[in-house]
This record gives sequence, C-alpha cells and structure tokens, in this order.
Amino acid sequence: MQRKPSWLVVPAPKRDDLDWMQKLLGEGRLHTVCESADCPNIGECFSQKTCTFMIMGNVCTRHCRFCAVNSSSLPLPLRIDEPKAVAETARQLGLQHIVVTSVTRDDLADDGAGHFAATIRTIRELCPAVTIEVLVPDFRGKEECLRQVVEAAPHVLSHNMETVPRLYRQVRPQAVYERSLELLNRAGQSGRSITKSGLMLGLGERYEEVVQVMQDLRTAGCRMITLGQYLSPSRQHIPVAEYIHPAVFQQLEQAAYALGFGQVVAGPMVRSSYHSARSFNNLRSTAASCK
Repeated sequence: MQRKPSWLVVPAPKRDDLDWMQKLLGEGRLHTVCESADCPNIGECFSQKTCTFMIMGNVCTRHCRFCAVNSSSLPLPLRIDEPKAVAETARQLGLQHIVVTSVTRDDLADDGAGHFAATIRTIRELCPAVTIEVLVPDFRGKEECLRQVVEAAPHVLSHNMETVPRLYRQVRPQAVYERSLELLNRAGQSGRSITKSGLMLGLGERYEEVVQVMQDLRTAGCRMITLGQYLSPSRQHIPVAEYIHPAVFQQLEQAAYALGFGQVVAGPMVRSSYHSARSFNNLRSTAASCK
C-alpha cells in the first residue's frame, strides 16, 4: 500500500490535554472509543474537552477485521454504577451533546440493551438539558432489545453500516447487512429518535456501491450519515485498499444530500461522532425553520 497521503497527517495530541482527560475518565473508571479504537481525532476532541463514551467495558465479543478494540468471548461483567459515572463525568465536562457507544456484548441475554437504556435515563436525570446520541450494536436483530433503547428515547440513534454488502464477509463476518438496515428502519419508524449511520471508505468498495448503501439508508428512513477514510490499526487488520481523495468525499456528500439526507459529514478524518453536536443542532435548526 502506498504511503499515507498528506491530507491524513494530523498534529500529535498535546500531552496536557491527554493527561487531563485520561485523569478525569480514570476517576470514573470509564472507557472512550477515542482511546480504545485509536481514533485519529483524539487530540482535537480531547483538547475541546469532549469524547465518545464507550460503555460495557473495553472488550468486544465480535472480531471485526477493521476494528482496534480488543475482543474476547469472555468480557468482564457490567458495572452497575457505570451509567451514573458517565452522566457525572459528562456533567463535569460541561457537555451539551453526549455521545455513548459500546462494545458488542453477544454474551449478555439482552445484548446490553438494558444497560444502554439505563445510561440514557441516568444522563437525562442528571443532565436534563443535554441532547443524547447513542451508537448501538445490532443486538443480533432482537426486536425486544432495540425496543428497550428506543423507549429510552435518545435524541439520535445511530448504527453504522460500516461498508458495502459485498465486503461484509471480509470486514464484518458476524454482522448481516439486511439486519443492520432493519434496525435503523425500526428505530426510525418509532418516531422517538433521529436515525444516523456511518461508512468507512477505502476497503475496496466501488463508488456506485457506496451510493447504493446511501439509497438503502434513505429508504430505511435514515436522516444523518458520516463518511470517513478507513485506516488499518495494525498489520493484523484488513489493509487499506485505497486512500480516497478529499474531492471524492465532497462528491459523495453532494450525492447524499441529493438523496435527501438532512445532515452529511464526509471527509478523510471523519468518524461516527465527529462534529456530532453540530450536525444534530443543524438538523434541528433546519427542521424548525421549515415549520
């Protein structure tokens, strides 16, 4: 694979910013996807005193070949006090928009849905003015699990498609494209949350395949989307097939808006929760101005 292009080079995180955030998160014994997934934007986000909380531990029961998060069939038990720790830390940070994701917990009877719901409710109780976004796993297609999260009414319910269906077996061997689409469809039909999804590019997908996934998402009622460059965490992970030029991201952004998405964030460094507060507020403002 060719050398990483200049548009993917980011400044090293400032040590003081990392230390401050890691100390605060450590006091609550909390994990972030920023750290666990080796997010390239960690310096930018931590310097702004923001993060994406990752609940239910830092060990995933799935083995997606693109992901830097550790995996095992025997992760640690859930922390009953974790929802409160998330809410209290978010309050200390002064967050107005809180993003919570998780590892996938196929080992749990409810796949962690109850813990997600408890976290949403606790945040709302301790931080009543904030908006809440959750990035959930597929719950193995269990309607009752999704229902628990939907009934907790996060403002945004996100689930990432990650890649095009042709590449699922290589990239997400334990996931099912249609199952992920159906989750977003059901969540959107509830009317309780805005739905959102994300795709990684550079895994060997074709442009028209990406457009088709976006069309499928719009058919499922999805209103927000993120598009970013895949970066391989190590030699043990899927290698990058292509570094996508920023101009292609701009073209896909225009295509997404043409398909009817309300908010699109596309670019080489974009990740699922990148500028999520801005995107949600923009969508809400647009909706209000149309009334």
